Amino acid sequence: MHRVWSGLAIGAVLLAAPARTEKAADYTFAYVAPSAATRLPSLRQWLEQDRARFRRTAATEAAADRVEAAKDGHPFHQHEATRAWKVVTETPLLLSLSAETYRYTGGAHGGTAIDSLVWDKVRSRRLDPRALFVSADALQRALGARWCAWLPRERARRLQVDEVDDPVFPCPKIAELTLLLGSTDRRAIDRVGLIAGQYVAGAYAEGMYEMTVPVTPELLAAVRPEWRRAFRVGQ
Repeated sequence: MHRVWSGLAIGAVLLAAPARTEKAADYTFAYVAPSAATRLPSLRQWLEQDRARFRRTAATEAAADRVEAAKDGHPFHQHEATRAWKVVTETPLLLSLSAETYRYTGGAHGGTAIDSLVWDKVRSRRLDPRALFVSADALQRALGARWCAWLPRERARRLQVDEVDDPVFPCPKIAELTLLLGSTDRRAIDRVGLIAGQYVAGAYAEGMYEMTVPVTPELLAAVRPEWRRAFRVGQ
């Protein structure tokens, strides 16, 4: 499974509990959530529902693939489904989580996706991190130029070339990225992680691209007024 957390210096990432793997004839399955999330009843209920949905999807797809493989005379390869939630940060108002989901469905290789959510601790509700900002356009104006200046340099470094000019993978917009809200002091959100998943900013072999930026005055201005007290300008 690919790991992306070490490069995201957006605050102390609290690891999830060890995953317990379930093994069936058609698939292996694991789902794990940190205790900081499961101690909140409404969030724990949502995570239990998410686990059930994820497991059901994995079982259904694996069973269907076994039937198709037998019908076509092809060997069946056991599927794998793993999701691990981790705490990015927790402040008095928000619990910020990230999830790494790995799926192998019988092909040449598996795939990893990164998701995120923010839990509103006051109203006991789940939010997409983008919901804390006024619009996708505002996020693009606040973060787009910095992201698109950094990305080609990082791609060139990984590919060991002087310059990258790739019409297949132009710089993705902020709306195509996963946002992680982080904090250096656990009092307010002062860091934002940007993650381009597999195939979003480059070929599979390049892996994911991740950049962490402090909250700037421009980014703070893009936060919805009702949420600005949960943020502060970072260093």
